[in-house]
Amino acid sequence: MFKVPPIAADRLPGLLAAAPKAELHIHIEGSLEPDMIFALAQRNGVALPYASVHDLRRAYAFTSLQSFLDVYYAGASVLLHEQDFYDLAQAYLARAAMDNVARAEIFFDPQTHTARGVDLHTVVGGLHRACTDARQNLGVSASLILCFLRHLSEEDAFATLEQAMPLLDRIVGVGLDSSELGHPPEKFARVFARCRQLGLHVVAHAGEEGPPAYIWSALDVLKAERIDHGVQAVRDAALMQRLARERIPLTVCPLSNQKLCVFPGLAAHNLPQLLDAGLAATVNSDDPAYFGGYINDNFTQTFAALPMLTAQHAWQLAFNSFEASFAPEADKRRWQQQLQACFERHADPA
Repeated sequence: MFKVPPIAADRLPGLLAAAPKAELHIHIEGSLEPDMIFALAQRNGVALPYASVHDLRRAYAFTSLQSFLDVYYAGASVLLHEQDFYDLAQAYLARAAMDNVARAEIFFDPQTHTARGVDLHTVVGGLHRACTDARQNLGVSASLILCFLRHLSEEDAFATLEQAMPLLDRIVGVGLDSSELGHPPEKFARVFARCRQLGLHVVAHAGEEGPPAYIWSALDVLKAERIDHGVQAVRDAALMQRLARERIPLTVCPLSNQKLCVFPGLAAHNLPQLLDAGLAATVNSDDPAYFGGYINDNFTQTFAALPMLTAQHAWQLAFNSFEASFAPEADKRRWQQQLQACFERHADPA
């Protein structure tokens, strides 16, 4: 493991911002900023239940995951055409490039759109085109992860997979998101088995609001390669040992956890506990337009609230993010070398 050279506390925020990193837990619909919601609503003739951007922002006082999802799905209603999805993804990727994101693995929720009559080819076409352009124009490597909505049936998930079959060359993996409580991972055992047969990577939201048992199920039933969130793992010592031993990545989203009341505040977040237990935790933004910050905001605010986090932790989080990505091994090694060089540049003067 790279031993981070001495870096003064006052230099840490600049280092967090400058460090190359991967974002592995970003819902593209959750990057839909209020200004873009209103612009797309006007462009597409969609009526919104909010009078202004200000009124929409006032609705962001969430008390739970479900209270957020109600607003989230209303915002997504403005996405109708391929250009809308391109504009959405392009805006996120440009913002990610500013935060020195070298790799983004982007979640999207096809059922949110197909239920409104939007063809899946329209959704993937716009998102994939933005990912392709980002590599050339922004230097950001980006891939798509199709997520099934867990509050819907497995039959609905199978229907979505069938629609996606001609598009699988544009998708790196599948995930599971939406309302967690009452919808355990094993509900989707068969469709995830089919996805694995098709050669797709598998991830799953588990242990955000749900119990540690959901994390076990995601690993043992779905065969998830990464756990999205996973912060409830600390309630199960055997699970913590397994996650550390098998180096199963957790895509932790601190500002999201604070906004959705998983923790009362960032100062109470268990990220230091996860790292000190040897877990392959990463930092991500989840739904940044709704939760108060993109990936660098998550890094800087979390480190400010948790002074026990050091430059060594910062390096580990960024290193983990590349290691946990589904990028080619050569790209991972190159980014990790760039990460080490960045930390060496920010070291205290001899």
